[in-house]
Amino acid sequence: MGRKGMRKGLLVVVSGPSGVGKGTLCRALRKRFPELHFSVSATTRPPRPGEKHGVDYYFLSKEEFETRVKNNGFLEWARVYNNYYGTPWGPVQEILQRGEDIILEIDMQGAEQVKDRYPEGVFIFLLPPSLEEQKRRILKRGTEDAESLAKRLGSVGEELKYLPRYDYVIVNDDITASVDKLAAIIIAEKCRVKRNREWLAKFSGNNGEGRE
Repeated sequence: MGRKGMRKGLLVVVSGPSGVGKGTLCRALRKRFPELHFSVSATTRPPRPGEKHGVDYYFLSKEEFETRVKNNGFLEWARVYNNYYGTPWGPVQEILQRGEDIILEIDMQGAEQVKDRYPEGVFIFLLPPSLEEQKRRILKRGTEDAESLAKRLGSVGEELKYLPRYDYVIVNDDITASVDKLAAIIIAEKCRVKRNREWLAKFSGNNGEGRE
């Protein structure tokens, strides 16, 4: 979705409570836009059934993760539910500099760090249609014990406090409609004047800021 040599790529951040369907939505978006890059996060949590190292996550030991933190190897990182999660910064930089677009599926703590470090990103918050539906989706995964489930559901109120820091919100009640909305946001953001200064400069001769 990028235009090489014309502008920096678009960094899209998607966050939301556990069970909201972030992964399902992002996978559906990727089928529609196969050229859109998806960042592979690193984590210290154990793999879930079917997950592959380097594809779904980079599964690291706690010691290896902490070493990378000390070496500023992450765009963002956070400790969530007793595990570390982080986004390797080098690959993201390379994609953006090539003028290509990338989407990050990360938690709210991580998104806060990205916004502070890269405020020109586009930040999108996903909400479940209801707490009952969120619980059903988490139970369907079959990966949470009772204590973990209660912790995830109980944190929703706290997570919603991050909502004002985001640019857009999508209630993920229908996957097709949600993908349509997410795609529309990305397309609209790519048409913003501020993201196309270099191209506009060809016509105005003054970095796209004049009225000629």
